[in-house]
Order: sequence, then C-alpha cells, then structure tokens
Amino acid sequence: MLDQYGRPIRDLRISLTDRCNLRCVYCMPADGISFRPPAELLQDHEILLLTRIAAELGVSKVRLTGGEPTVRPGLVDLVRGIASIPGIRDVALTTNGVRLRDLAAPLAEAGLRRVNVSLDTLDPEQFRRITRGGRLEDVLDGIRAAEEAGLRPVKLNTVVVRGFNEEAVVPLAALTLDRPWEVRFIEVMPFGAVADFAEGSVVRTEETVRRIEEAFGPLEPLDLSGDEPARTYRIPGAAGALGFISPISEPFCAKCGRLRLTADGKLRLCLLRDDEEDLLTPLRRGASYEELREIFRAAAFRRPFGHALAERLYPRQRVMIQIGG
Repeated sequence: MLDQYGRPIRDLRISLTDRCNLRCVYCMPADGISFRPPAELLQDHEILLLTRIAAELGVSKVRLTGGEPTVRPGLVDLVRGIASIPGIRDVALTTNGVRLRDLAAPLAEAGLRRVNVSLDTLDPEQFRRITRGGRLEDVLDGIRAAEEAGLRPVKLNTVVVRGFNEEAVVPLAALTLDRPWEVRFIEVMPFGAVADFAEGSVVRTEETVRRIEEAFGPLEPLDLSGDEPARTYRIPGAAGALGFISPISEPFCAKCGRLRLTADGKLRLCLLRDDEEDLLTPLRRGASYEELREIFRAAAFRRPFGHALAERLYPRQRVMIQIGG
C-alpha cells in the first residue's frame, strides 16, 4: 500500500478509547472534553475487521493507543485477536503505565510485543502537576512489570513542555546509564483547544540535547536515518539509548509510513492535519468487505505529504487524547 508520494504504509495506530485516567496538560484542556458514548466508538469486532483489511493492504505493525488504551474493557482479548491476524507481525502499546502492573503479564501472553510508557518527570510533585493528579509510583510499578513480562525494549516517552518539565530531561536521560531502556524526548505539538498553550510551550530538541550534553558530555549517534520518528543517540558507556522526536524543528514527514484509526472510526491521514476518512459509517450501513477495503486504500493513497506547522496551520478539530498520538 503506497500513498500518492510513493511512501509505503506499514504502520497502523489504533485509538481504542477517547478516555483516560490522567489529564495531562498538553493532551487535554483544563476543563476536560466531551467523551463520546461507547456505542459511537469502534467495537472489538469492527477493529478486528478493519485491522484485517489493513493487513491485507500491507500493514504489518499495529500500535494501540488512546486516550489511555488500558482503560478499555476486554483489552487482553482484543490484543490476542489482533496478534492472530495474518500479516500482523508486531503489536505494541502506548500507555501512561498506570494499569500496567496488573496488565503487563496477561498482555504479553496475549501477543503484545512492546510498550511505550509516557513519563514526563521523575519528581512526584511535578508529575502530579503535569498529569493533574497522577501518582508517579503507579507508573514506575507499571514499567517494572512490563520489563518483567518481557515487553522489551521498554521505551519511555517524555513530552518536553516549557514551564513544566524542561529541566527534568537530565534525570530522565540518566535512567539509560544502567538500564537498557530508550528514553525519547518529544517536542510538544499544538492541537485543538490546547494549540495556543502548546505553541508557547515548545522546547526544541536542540535545547534538550544541550541540557543533556552539559550533564553527560557529547552524545554518540546511533540511528539518524529518519526511518523511524526518533533519531537515537547514546550517552557514552550507557546501557540504553536516547531518542529525539522533533515534529516542530526537524519534521520526518518524508519517510512517514503511518496511518491512525481513531476510536470513533475515522482514518486519520496525518497526525497534524484534520483530514480524515470515515470508516465507521459505511461499515455500519452494511458496506461490503471489498467496499471498505477500497475506501481504506483510496484514503491511504491521498495522504498529504506532511503537516503545515511552520505556517501555523494547526489541527483544530481534535485534541491529542481524541487521536491517539
């Protein structure tokens, strides 16, 4: 499956819910959002059908996101179903880690391969401030459980937000000194009702790198190819790696091979544009498998080349929690 620019599409990110058990400042407006009724969201059998179509078209990697995917009932069985679809070779999960302590082992048994855990600071009070009430220890317990369950390599996602955690990058980077983890630092992205907040909160990757190198010395490059969103480095002698995802300062659109399926059944063609294709409506109106397959394929083909953040054209229809990252 290729888009109009000849880029192969092998990665599908599926949002399982628009709900979350945290309320992070860069993801959800302070006054919250209106959650959709469960009946308006994709059901398990619908997710499996659309994933099967995606696999037939060439998708081999599925990442489950949210909201927070671990709050969706029946997650373990859904993972087992996705992992059993012919052509799907890798099933991963992006999570805030709060429920991983109990779910890591059964998810691994069901076929989950890897996890990315959001962790924006190692300071408990700062964590409460960023997440509006979360407990850091819950996340740390979840990370340990994921590692024990064999969900490796563990990747930690840190969204760097000015005025909240820009100085936390050094202790987070230090986690890789004696652990085989990848800590990834992500530039905050402007979305919907939090776009204006995010625009003024961007910490560019070069500033983050400078802070880390002041503490640990020059970083050693590992993978700068751009084939993955993160450009990876290592602190000399460290067991783990550091990744930098820079959608603002160094976009990676030219090699992007991802589509996103939102919890309400829209195929989102670019994370940072509002262009979407409705799959849920034709599915529930009785469209045939072949018709759905063609809608999916045609939508994927017309993917835009990339975002337009440099022109301050921000996605406005949804906030991050409604897309899945």
